[in-house]
Amino acid sequence: MSTAGPPVAVVTGASSGIGAATGRQLAAAGHHVVLTARRKDRIEALAAELTAAGHRASAHALDVTDRPAVDSFAASLDRCDVLVNNAGGALGADPVATGDPADWRRMYEVNVIGTLNLTQALLPALTASGDGTVVILSSTAGLSTYEGGGGYVAAKHGEHVLAETLRLEIVGTPVRVIEVAPGMVKTDEFATTRFRGDTDKAAKIYAGVAEPLTADDVAGTITWAVTRPSHVNIDLLVVRPRAQASNSKVHREL
Repeated sequence: MSTAGPPVAVVTGASSGIGAATGRQLAAAGHHVVLTARRKDRIEALAAELTAAGHRASAHALDVTDRPAVDSFAASLDRCDVLVNNAGGALGADPVATGDPADWRRMYEVNVIGTLNLTQALLPALTASGDGTVVILSSTAGLSTYEGGGGYVAAKHGEHVLAETLRLEIVGTPVRVIEVAPGMVKTDEFATTRFRGDTDKAAKIYAGVAEPLTADDVAGTITWAVTRPSHVNIDLLVVRPRAQASNSKVHREL
């Protein structure tokens, strides 16, 4: 494994929101960022933006649920020091009684199996780096439940348990496992995607909340955790806006 050059950070789901913001901030912190997502045009544009700014960046179109593609991607890398498992998302907000099993399956595939695929494929390189970091971007949904969130909550609980278990299993190796669990984050796509383009429903999530978290807020938290000294592991960092006390307790000025 090559040790020349800046540390290499792979960021999944880097075409928008938290993933794109994390790519920008890790690049500014001195990493060569490898941006992955299904939307090739977006990650290529972001890589060009970062390169033009004097940073090191490259783009690789990737569906995290496609294991052969993930393995091929991992084999193409000369080095990997940081993996940010950001790809994920929510679909629907139906109660358990009427939730669409296809939505549940898709959320589990992307959030949990996608994270598993990248982590398994890149763990050898992360270990060989001598100072590797796995970041799993879960959610406060992975720590407590709320009505209408069953499928997403189940998937994020899966990611949370994956992080906890992996940390136990690889202790003693030169790889840290960091979990960042954001609460209410307002990005361009998360809620809109959840409600299949219904912008009115998406807007209601943030109604009256003066300052929900931004993608940059979460990316800054991820970058801070990644850039701690090697012996410092941020096991679990929960980050919410001040207006949110829990998943179900939010101060709204209506």
